[in-house]
Amino acid sequence: MKFDYANPYTSTRIPVFARNVVSTSHPLAAQAGLRILQQGGNAVDAAVATAAVMTLVEPVSNGLGSDAFCILWDGKKLHGLNASGCAPAAWTPEYFSRKHGDDARTPPQRGIDSVTVPGAVGSWMALSERFGKLPFGDLMVPAIEIAERGYLVPPVVQQKWAAATPLLQSLPGFAQNFLPWGRAPEVGDLFRFPAAARALKAIAATKGEAFYRGEIAAALEKFSDSIGGSLKQSDLANWKPEWVEPIRMDYRGHTLHEIPPNGQGIAALIALGIVEQFDIASMPVDSIASQHLQIEAMKLAFADTYRHVAELESMEVTPAQLLDPAYLKSQAQRIDLKKAQDFKAGNPVKGGTIYLTAADESGMMVSFIQSNYMGFGSGCVEPDFGISLQNRGHGFSLRPTSPNRVAPGKRPFHTIIPAFLTKDGAPVMSFGVMGGNMQPQGHLQTLVRMLDYKQNPQAACDAPRWRFNAGLEINVEGSMNPATVQGLADLGHRMEVINDSYQDFGAGQFIWRAGDPAVEGYVAASDARRDGLAAGY
Repeated sequence: MKFDYANPYTSTRIPVFARNVVSTSHPLAAQAGLRILQQGGNAVDAAVATAAVMTLVEPVSNGLGSDAFCILWDGKKLHGLNASGCAPAAWTPEYFSRKHGDDARTPPQRGIDSVTVPGAVGSWMALSERFGKLPFGDLMVPAIEIAERGYLVPPVVQQKWAAATPLLQSLPGFAQNFLPWGRAPEVGDLFRFPAAARALKAIAATKGEAFYRGEIAAALEKFSDSIGGSLKQSDLANWKPEWVEPIRMDYRGHTLHEIPPNGQGIAALIALGIVEQFDIASMPVDSIASQHLQIEAMKLAFADTYRHVAELESMEVTPAQLLDPAYLKSQAQRIDLKKAQDFKAGNPVKGGTIYLTAADESGMMVSFIQSNYMGFGSGCVEPDFGISLQNRGHGFSLRPTSPNRVAPGKRPFHTIIPAFLTKDGAPVMSFGVMGGNMQPQGHLQTLVRMLDYKQNPQAACDAPRWRFNAGLEINVEGSMNPATVQGLADLGHRMEVINDSYQDFGAGQFIWRAGDPAVEGYVAASDARRDGLAAGY
């Protein structure tokens, strides 16, 4: 039987209530995390196992060659982990001008010269070593089984896989690994990934060392050399993830925590700090006024983020200056509640991703995000181990005046951002919203719905979203109230109504702490814009 997988009916998800929860964008990955919890693992163990499975079941969005970030509550305090990769030692502006011309403004979007050192496996190693309970090798078992036995390709992943194929099918290793049928998959096709199984076995046996200092590292250098790249074993060996202190913004009696730059999490904090200046709760939840205010605050946040944010050491202003309450108040005064504006950066005083979350009954909560950036990343796939390499190097600038200008060993501007919410120093919610620059926009919109309008996490996740692009241009979901859409257009927003929610509006996973985790447990949500599942026991 060949089913029609296009559902003509609205499908409603309900929140999941449990003492141990994993929420992610593929059911097999969520179930892998639960399996680890039931074997005696904690939320960190579950998150690592889930992340490993996600590299297989949603390869459009992430892979073994991805980067990652994490914020976790260990039961007593928050910890942040930056596992974004850095530029190879050979990368200078002159390197790119020689190979790609003097007119290039960024490194290439695809191909081997878009690949920085992959950090995802390093994040698994660091998390497991510091906070895990089970042996690292045990955490790879569910992923190894799925890589060997295969799984049936689900609808949303299939849609994006098919869309990426014409763009990437000629790139090295792509067809060999991701088009075993000689074409893009159809929904329900069985996908096996034996090369990735070999990699996962080597990673399991060496606690990840094979990836950065062993046989996988050697294979990556050989592959890079064969296609004209510059990634070396020494680049992999010299890289390590960094434990960082999350940055924060108070909002409505709660505190939002994000990873500090080189990521864009600060954009969500800036936007919330601006919205805090207004009584948005007095505006109806889906009204023109409420949506307009959030859009304008997000524009202001992005103007400063795109102008100033880079690796911390290269920034001309500090995160504290961008988040200064007086500065945010002055930024809020730039908003006209009756007109859309094209904002430029302010003047502070100078001085295609997967998201998952896991929580256990001991109180540990993990907010984790892993990404190859654009769909299938660089499109280059090392053939022996199935390492699908990200294209984060495209996030660098080649302009001499940019704080984000490429340099050896430097991290590029990053879009992926896990988030965490606390109240009075206690954990409240681990959450994230995937999708390029939609991520801080999703953080803003869902938090406003939960904290100002008291919507439950699943309702806040399901609600129609907007997405700011540039200038006066925004996209809105087709499910948004037509009267609101027209009202925003009347205020000067240049809008396109989009029905492809995955592409333009991201997807979120949420775990809200309901009380004592051993008694009341958690309330979890998973976004219907992907093939996901919140599962618990």
